Amino acid sequence: MSRYSLLLGCLVLAAPAAARAQTRWTVDSKSSLAWWQMSPNLNHLWATTCPGDSSWRPGEGRSTGWYINPRLKLPKTGYAGVDDTIHVPLYPRTTVYPLCVEALRGEIVVPDTVHWRGVHGRVTVLGDALITGEMMRDVLMHQVMQTSSFPEVVFTIDSVTNPRQDGDTLRATAVGSLTVRGIVTPTTAQVRAFHDAGGMRVLAKFRMPATSLLELTPRIHNLGLGVSTNIWHDLFMGTDLVLRPEGSKPATQGSD
Repeated sequence: MSRYSLLLGCLVLAAPAAARAQTRWTVDSKSSLAWWQMSPNLNHLWATTCPGDSSWRPGEGRSTGWYINPRLKLPKTGYAGVDDTIHVPLYPRTTVYPLCVEALRGEIVVPDTVHWRGVHGRVTVLGDALITGEMMRDVLMHQVMQTSSFPEVVFTIDSVTNPRQDGDTLRATAVGSLTVRGIVTPTTAQVRAFHDAGGMRVLAKFRMPATSLLELTPRIHNLGLGVSTNIWHDLFMGTDLVLRPEGSKPATQGSD
């Protein structure tokens, strides 16, 4: 999880066309989420902080009680252990509704929306809010992350580079750091920002070797999971954030 901080960079990009007079943006917690996904995903290795979203489904081996949208099919190659670095995340959010667990909070300051100098900020994610949909698997994940002692994953953004406009979407690279279990790791990520849900929607995604988990979450050493047996190859992480100008009220309806 060492490059999770890249997600924060997205937030930065959110300021461009949206508000040239605004330099401070805050995360709408009810409308924002974080996620992770492994490659190969083996038809169950993914998680979200917004499991109630209709665009998401838990993987196989899930606990009882889940409603599965019949339009959301499992990947055909999942059980085969085939790497998939294209369909990430498998179930991207299509419509924003303010129904997520309030697991994310943060602020991004953008003093220059022309050259993107001086951008900085931070976003925190509650580790216990990450859900795969299988209770015992989730308990184990939180134990490995040591969320009882280190409840937050912190993403800090120090700068934004290579900003470019692509139609109505701003694309850029966010440079910063990720803090997991008190360990600070430098990281970068590609981000996209565009107007949606009455604010600025910022999507971020980064990729890291699955073996990075051996350092970030050392308790995983003793579990004999796919990272130790080289079955897991790449870990993807990301955020789907809604940013609003400081002081504005959150939207109450979804937006396509």
